[in-house]
Amino acid sequence: KEVEDYQRFGVVVTDADGYMTRIVEKPKEPVSRLANIGLYYIKDVAALWQGIDHVLAAPKNQGEYFLTDAFQWMIERGRKILTAEVGGWYDCGKLDTLLETNEILLRKGAARRREFPGVTITDPVLIEDGVTIERSSIGPNVTLEAGTVVRDSELAHTVVGRRCDLFGARLHHSMLGNHVIVRDFRGTATLGDHSELVGSG
Repeated sequence: KEVEDYQRFGVVVTDADGYMTRIVEKPKEPVSRLANIGLYYIKDVAALWQGIDHVLAAPKNQGEYFLTDAFQWMIERGRKILTAEVGGWYDCGKLDTLLETNEILLRKGAARRREFPGVTITDPVLIEDGVTIERSSIGPNVTLEAGTVVRDSELAHTVVGRRCDLFGARLHHSMLGNHVIVRDFRGTATLGDHSELVGSG
């Protein structure tokens, strides 16, 4: 898929027939704007394993090993890797794109609404089974995973993981992992699993 911010992705250079000639991880120079989305079908598994062995035997590239270096090794030894355009690709590498992807998935049918007394819900939302909501406003573009409790809160454009406890939260454009506690906080938050955030209200 063509992207503008090519520096964030591995990119693919192809020949006129769509075969990969080069694959570059997060290039500083614009060698291509065709992002590698990380979906592969490799028929020559033996060659792939040889490429992986070669990568693991060499010093790390930028402090880590890249599977794409194994593909480049294969190409340099005459293997053909055909690329294909994708109709939909939902990048989740940054918070804003993850939230955009959540919105797209909700609009394309992942939404599931449940009703709660005293709660205002603005579609689209995904509210899993086992969620408790009291005196709150939810949506649009909110996902609440199983076991989460939301009380006296307002949530919009936010994804909340499993078994979270939110009270007095006014969150927008936020991402919460599992087992997160938020009390009296207003704004945007990105919190990993087992985090706690207490604001001043």
